[in-house]
Formats: sequence, C-alpha cells, structure tokens
Amino acid sequence: MQIEVLQNPEQPLLDFLDKKIAEFNWAHWEVNERLPLAVQICNERGDIVAGAAGRTFGDWLLINTLWVSEELRGQGVGSQLLAAIEAAGQARGCSQSLLDTLNFQAMPFYQKHGYVTQWVQQNYPKTGCKYYMLKSL
Repeated sequence: MQIEVLQNPEQPLLDFLDKKIAEFNWAHWEVNERLPLAVQICNERGDIVAGAAGRTFGDWLLINTLWVSEELRGQGVGSQLLAAIEAAGQARGCSQSLLDTLNFQAMPFYQKHGYVTQWVQQNYPKTGCKYYMLKSL
C-alpha cells in the first residue's frame, strides 16, 4: 500500500469518501435523518432577495446561511428570516440552534437574537476568526 497525495482530487473521490464517513456515522447516531430546511423572500419578478438555509438533525437546527440583499439590509428582514427558520426548526422538534459566523459577518446580529458564542476559532482562515454560536429555542 502507498499513500498518494492528490493536489486536485476528482469529485467522485471526494463524494466516495463523504459517503463512506456518512455511512459510518449513521450506523452510530441515535438519529436517522438530517432534513434540509430553508426560508426565502422573492421580489415581484420572482428573484430571491433574501433567505436562510440549514438543516434539522435530532434536537438541533443547524443554520448554514442567512443572506439579505443589499437593498433590503437594515429593514428587519434578517430578523424575520431568522425567526422564520427558528420557528420551522421548532416545528420539527428542535430545541437548540447552532450556527457559525465570521468576524466580518453578523456576530452582533445573532447576539441581539439570543445567540451566545460557545467557541471562537482564532486565526481563521489566517488573521480573522470564526464564532460558533448557540441558542435554546
């Protein structure tokens, strides 16, 4: 056997490895599904102008993304999206929410909505930091 370093691995290899670790994890978790969840706002032309996405997993709402177009920022749209995705998570039985945000993104926004920083990854990806935040729903 020989270890081969691949500087530009093909997507099928990455998919294979993801599938194998997922199979292992699902065999050991007490939860058997992770369901995607999203909320969106579209303008009159049908263009997405704001949204949030994540997934529910056991007792957890895991928020990956919350985005508001420039023209809607500062109008409470982000707060409405956050409340909507949290309510949808609660409707699925989630009692906790987890997200991460970078130092130049939205930590004060999430703090205003009850999220508490649990851990800070310093020097991410070089000189910034990433905040991992939790909230009880």
